[in-house]
Amino acid sequence: MSIRAYIQDDLHAIFDIYDRSKLDELNFEDQIFTLLPLKDDEARLSGLMESDIYVYQDHNCISGYGAVCGNEIRALFVHPKFRGKGVGKKVLEFLLSLIQGQPCLFVASSNQPAKNLYQLYGFSVTETFETTYNHEPVIAQKMVRAVLEQDNRSLG
Repeated sequence: MSIRAYIQDDLHAIFDIYDRSKLDELNFEDQIFTLLPLKDDEARLSGLMESDIYVYQDHNCISGYGAVCGNEIRALFVHPKFRGKGVGKKVLEFLLSLIQGQPCLFVASSNQPAKNLYQLYGFSVTETFETTYNHEPVIAQKMVRAVLEQDNRSLG
């Protein structure tokens, strides 16, 4: 197992993981969404590509990825068949280790499983707002992690 910086050859695996996972985060919404593949989602693809992207690779298989831009975690996706094996936690911990200051992320308000994970790592909801996915409204939340005392010591 290793987490490494993304290379261009990883793009197909990233597209595949996103496309298999994106609708899962919207599973808890009242409406049914239609997938907009990442390669066709200009805004999300642009946000991803301007980020530092890292892949979780076990042997020759990429099973998850994450992205960070400044102090914002912009992506954290795990292939469905690798969920429940600690991949998401390892990627999250890795991304957090890269961030100076106060990490933040955005999540669908109804995605309680993801929010539970983020809360375990000290994140709390600071803002609720409406956004869209594939032209459909979604209530989203900004979550921010308090800077821990040990983080302050490492910054000094």
